[in-house]
Amino acid sequence: MEEFRVTDDAVTPMMAQYLEIKAQYADAILFYRMGDFYEMFFDDAVAAAAALDIALTKRGFHLGEPIPMCGVPVHAAEGYLLTLIRKGFRVAIAEQMEDPAEAKKRGSKSVVRRDVVRLVTPGTLTEDTLLEARRHNYLCAYAEVRDEAALAWTDISTGELRVMPCTRNRLSPELARLAPREVLVSEAMDTDLRPVIEDLGAAVTVLSRGSFDSAGAERRLCALWQLGTLEAFGNFARPELAAMGALVDYLDLTQRGKLPLLRAPQREMQCGAMQIDAATRRNLEITGALSGGRAGSLLDAVDRTVTAGGARLLERRLSSPSCDVGLIAARHDAVDNLLEAARLRDTLRDSLRRVPDMDRALSRLALDRGGPRDLAAIRNGLSQAALIANQLTGSEDPVLASAARQLVGNEDIINLLNQSLVDEPPLLARDGGFIATGFDSDLDATRRLRDEGRGVIAGLQSDFVTQTGIQSLKIKHNNVLGYFIEVTTTHADRMMAPPLNATFIHRQTTANQVRFTTVELSALETRILNAGNHALDLEKGHFADLRAQVLAQAGAIGQAASGLAELDVIAALADLALSEDWVRPRVDASHAFQIEGGRHPVVEAALRRQGAPFIANDCALTEGDTPAIWLLTGPNMAGKSTFLRQNALIALLAQAGSYVPARAAHIGLVSQLFSRVGASDDLARGRSTFMVEMVETAAILNQADDRALVILDEIGRGTATYDGLSIAWATLEHLHDVNRCRALFATHYHEMTALKGKLPGVENATVTVKEWEGEVIFLHEVQRGAADRSYGVQVARLAGLPKAVIDRAKVVLEALEAGERAGGQRQKALIDDLPLFRAAPPAPVSTPAPKASEVEQRLAALNPDELTPMAALQLVYELKRALT
Repeated sequence: MEEFRVTDDAVTPMMAQYLEIKAQYADAILFYRMGDFYEMFFDDAVAAAAALDIALTKRGFHLGEPIPMCGVPVHAAEGYLLTLIRKGFRVAIAEQMEDPAEAKKRGSKSVVRRDVVRLVTPGTLTEDTLLEARRHNYLCAYAEVRDEAALAWTDISTGELRVMPCTRNRLSPELARLAPREVLVSEAMDTDLRPVIEDLGAAVTVLSRGSFDSAGAERRLCALWQLGTLEAFGNFARPELAAMGALVDYLDLTQRGKLPLLRAPQREMQCGAMQIDAATRRNLEITGALSGGRAGSLLDAVDRTVTAGGARLLERRLSSPSCDVGLIAARHDAVDNLLEAARLRDTLRDSLRRVPDMDRALSRLALDRGGPRDLAAIRNGLSQAALIANQLTGSEDPVLASAARQLVGNEDIINLLNQSLVDEPPLLARDGGFIATGFDSDLDATRRLRDEGRGVIAGLQSDFVTQTGIQSLKIKHNNVLGYFIEVTTTHADRMMAPPLNATFIHRQTTANQVRFTTVELSALETRILNAGNHALDLEKGHFADLRAQVLAQAGAIGQAASGLAELDVIAALADLALSEDWVRPRVDASHAFQIEGGRHPVVEAALRRQGAPFIANDCALTEGDTPAIWLLTGPNMAGKSTFLRQNALIALLAQAGSYVPARAAHIGLVSQLFSRVGASDDLARGRSTFMVEMVETAAILNQADDRALVILDEIGRGTATYDGLSIAWATLEHLHDVNRCRALFATHYHEMTALKGKLPGVENATVTVKEWEGEVIFLHEVQRGAADRSYGVQVARLAGLPKAVIDRAKVVLEALEAGERAGGQRQKALIDDLPLFRAAPPAPVSTPAPKASEVEQRLAALNPDELTPMAALQLVYELKRALT
């Protein structure tokens, strides 16, 4: 066994090997394979033990100090890898590249040859256990060449590769859309871009300038697809080539030459999708809730997909709604067709439930990390694709028909995999048993020898029992001795005495058993072992051949996977529209924004679980075809923020190709979606809540065009009253006069309602409430007109503020309002009439209790236990008459 030990006097060959490998991966934790364990040493061990909550031990000495060491079992390594990756570490995996027996042939102190086979980073994961099946795991690269820039991204678990022009100003919104796990940047841009990337939760990986060289990148890309030129894929600008080339260079480094199966690059343009910045995505909780995680997000509320590929496609659609009116209409048509064809929709969804994740299975096979189950996933997926294509025969819908065409033409590979694979193959090829009987006659013969050998062993054991007269005699097997004959120590003397000792050769004595062999048993063992190994070698050869044939059809398999994902999304949206009573929106190139009976999909679902209804509301942000702004007033907790968000989400859903939660919806194309709803301190950057609010507002005013939809809530609330009012006032004027966009503007500054008479595009609206005997009842209805007050004191009372505070607040409020009516005497009223700071608490303001009605008086005097059923019924009639 190899010995890992360092002394003050010498470095052992094994330690020299470890240090040499570690020097090449100084920024990663090195998983150093030692038999059945990955072991870590020095600082790696200290960091890993703390991150994984495992024991930190010591082995050997270096410079007089013990060497820290920890380890994890190889069979459980994936779970530990996931923990380390999530905590921001990179892991280099050094495997044994030869059998220890081969190393011993070079000398007793020879070290087993080891090398890093993979560098595991957040953006290069492929294992199912390390990935979320329903989400992409993007790796991005950003490149600048002179005055131009581009962003490229890939998910190596599916092979998707895309690129787009992207300036630095657009980098943050695009990264927010993609939500990558890792972003590659040049060392020249690390300082400038790191804060932007890390703020979005992605890991930053710095590469040399050479990785982003556009000329070298073009050569790498041509070599990857074995092309002389990339013109067949399109004309890419220098920054786009540089970004894609950096991705390929990094994948070559991390995968140690085993590049993933990347599909042909697709070029995207910024104008092709609705632009949504990072703050808006966060505020609207499109794919993730503000509290963290997917629960409570729009995606969580609308996702009815039944396949992993469909779930990932739906997330892409919601993250990047289309701005192509024709494409949006085609997607709505497809949903409409499946909505009407109930039987086809249900049959289709039932078939889709049996579709495995072919994209990720294909990627693992390409990286040589796949197994027989990945081949089975391809077989089962393509078989289901052919079945689904038959179900769609005759469909006249262009989207459905196009998807169906992608599902056919794979009969040869389906037949091959059906003939070669068993129904339920094992996970790993080395386990064997995955090639079906009848596929290879040589394999079948070898298996018969192996399997019948087990029967021969049982027969031989019976013969030995008869020969020796020892009924407890057994033939057993282990990895050290192979096959052996075992008897208890009580029978050992008989076995070693004539005549049995001439046949049975002693091999080992343990505490309770004695073990023997025979010439016949040794010969049989050789035949059986050779048969088993030969059978396994044959199966491994078939696996390699099947893998190669599957990869040769990767393009067609990828198309089938795309078609299945498209069908899953359409069927899921149809099911959603039917069950939730959503309607088809009208989306065109106008500036219209007319919503009748709109609802918030997430809030409505939450209220339904509580048994409460959602109050639907209308919204009209156009006068004719002229964009308009609604100035929304009303009390806190009345539902202003919900109303703002629901209209933004309706627009987003419509352009994502979905039906929408409303009675009717007419939406002119929305090019940009901006939301500034709520804010919090950004302590890491030294920004107060008000500063965060102003930064987000500035981004909106500087970018919104006439097709934008803007929702703003409580602009200016984080500063002094007059400062806040003036900022809110000027912001609304800028939206109206300069941006000229559709907007919902919620405020508590009632003075702003006067703008309706000054700006023709401004309309007042309010969320209504009702007061009843001092109580505030929120009706959650949005009506035209302005609120006369905010009911802040009443809301504070509902929140549980002490009665003395509430009573005092009422006095102060009355004085402020009186001073306002008196014309500029507010400060005098505060100073002279309201001693705000006093040693004793203010006397409570007495409020006369409301007089009890006749019905209440009679109910208070009752003892229900004394009433007979007839008397109780009579009482109900009497109380009803009293009310009328």
